[in-house]
Amino acid sequence: MADPQSYRPKDIPDSPGVYRFFNEKDVVIYVGKAISLKSRLNSYFQNNLAEKTRKMVNAAVRVDWTLVNTEVEALQLEFSWIKEENPHFNVQFKDDKSYPFLAVSIKDEFPRIYITRSQKQKGVKHIGPFAHAWALRSTYEVLLKLFPVRSCTESNFLRAQKSNRQCLLGDIGKCAAPCVGWVTPEEHHEIAKNLIKFLDSNPESVTEKLTDEMLTASAAEQFEKAAKLRDQLQALTKAQESTDAALSEEITADFIAMHEDITHAAFSIFIVRHGRITGSRSWVVDLQEVPEGDSVMDAALPKIYHDFEVPREILINQPITSEAGVIEWLSQKHGSLVEVKVPQRGEKFELLQTVKRNANQALIQFLSKRANDAGVSGRALEEIATALDLAELPLRIECFDISNIQGTSVVASMVVFEDGQSKKSEYRRFSIDDEAGFDDTRAMHHVITRRFKRYLAEKDLDLTELEMSGANRPKFAYPPQLIIVDGGVGQVNAAARALSELGITDIALCGLAKRLEEVWLPEVKTPVMFPRHSEALYLFQRIRDEAHRFAITFHRSKRSKLMLESLLDEIPTLGTTRISALLEHFGSVSAIRKADESQISQIPGIGEKIAKIIVDFLAQQSAPENVNTSTGEIT
Repeated sequence: MADPQSYRPKDIPDSPGVYRFFNEKDVVIYVGKAISLKSRLNSYFQNNLAEKTRKMVNAAVRVDWTLVNTEVEALQLEFSWIKEENPHFNVQFKDDKSYPFLAVSIKDEFPRIYITRSQKQKGVKHIGPFAHAWALRSTYEVLLKLFPVRSCTESNFLRAQKSNRQCLLGDIGKCAAPCVGWVTPEEHHEIAKNLIKFLDSNPESVTEKLTDEMLTASAAEQFEKAAKLRDQLQALTKAQESTDAALSEEITADFIAMHEDITHAAFSIFIVRHGRITGSRSWVVDLQEVPEGDSVMDAALPKIYHDFEVPREILINQPITSEAGVIEWLSQKHGSLVEVKVPQRGEKFELLQTVKRNANQALIQFLSKRANDAGVSGRALEEIATALDLAELPLRIECFDISNIQGTSVVASMVVFEDGQSKKSEYRRFSIDDEAGFDDTRAMHHVITRRFKRYLAEKDLDLTELEMSGANRPKFAYPPQLIIVDGGVGQVNAAARALSELGITDIALCGLAKRLEEVWLPEVKTPVMFPRHSEALYLFQRIRDEAHRFAITFHRSKRSKLMLESLLDEIPTLGTTRISALLEHFGSVSAIRKADESQISQIPGIGEKIAKIIVDFLAQQSAPENVNTSTGEIT
């Protein structure tokens, strides 16, 4: 059995989707769906699992997933995969024939409404499928009351006609009783048409009617009746959501989307037949294998349809250049003309965006595994050493980035990569004095100076003696073989000047500029340009982006603290000591806002008078804006 932690995925999206667990023979052993893939998949790697779940997780060696827009699409795709793969651990779903439909036999003299799981039949209007069977059953009862179409079997209907006696449904108002002539065949057909119209496009009138009845019952203190109406309304809304979420039945096409990165591109395909997603798959293409000047999409389509059945229509997110040749090849394989389109709006465009998100996720998973590949990292380091003319491979690389907002709250980050992998225990961050005004090159000179002054002070220490004495390990004792600064000529020269002032001449230095991703060297007028799809450029960008992320995280925390402290500074009679006492006791300005005068007055140095001043001042200020800490967006 495999250790589940050995294949636990990272960077799982917080989106609805369908996931599959595979065993060591690459056979699907379990298919599941989730509204949040991140929450559901993470739950499989906890310690307190049920016996069956633990057995399944231990039998698997990998897991993948496919993103969808709604829970309904997830249910449809899950069902298709269970039928196709017959997974060992999906026993509870094997007996399901299909998702339920609501059917109306509109071709009959007296149309009948019923629930079915069978295939569609001629002369019968099918609505659905419905994802929630319980909601459909509840909705069925509501519909019979609102649209009293007959729901009895043919034998019961004939029996009522012969006896001229309606059944119980007629007596309680859930059937118009055409069997005994309460309505004419034309009137009964009209009721059936209104029912279909409601289910297809016009639910507002019925939901409004139910809402009015519920409010009337509640006002009359008929709470039991109001509760039943509330439940019926919720079921009706849920069932209508299920119908709305389904794709149009007219859509029969393949949706193919590409997401491209530096070294690789990922393709995902959704196979849609009559409005239902019947399958999906993803591939990753090494861009170094695609000839220069060739369209990646042009090269990928023949590979995809080498084994796949070609449909009448193919929708893609990027145009193909050799359109005539590709379409001709596809048409010959299909047996008739095939249309290849790039939708710009509407339902097909939205579904294609979902497919692209799946391609993006497939590429994230692939690159995450690939980043830990020692062979790939080794090739990248060799390319860097060759291009920069280094005497040795840069096994330890340090990258520095500066972050600020309008010249204030200036901070710097240092991230460390060893053997091409991040080493987060070696990350460092620096606060920089900005009283003299902000200058990016001055800040870079400052942080490089601080870091390598510590290196010079610690490099000659006896590490063995320190460990034996129990002293802390020096933080800056190890030098890098390569320093990367985020920026162009100015930042590189500032860093070079700092190293020269310290007498350090044996450490390589370069800067990565964002404009064209060019690499600048000290005192060199022309930059080094790595090939667009090179492993070296990909590693450089990973390191630079990680330094930027680390700097931004520190900068936001520092900025938030300054904003809170500056708000308290504005309160009359509050000095440094009292502000420190308030923050130490309450922890944040938000907590102080929630406290009353008596609670604040108990803080040492703050009496009832000052407590009232604080409460009044904070009450006059608007609440702070919420900030998304991952993007910096004010929400």
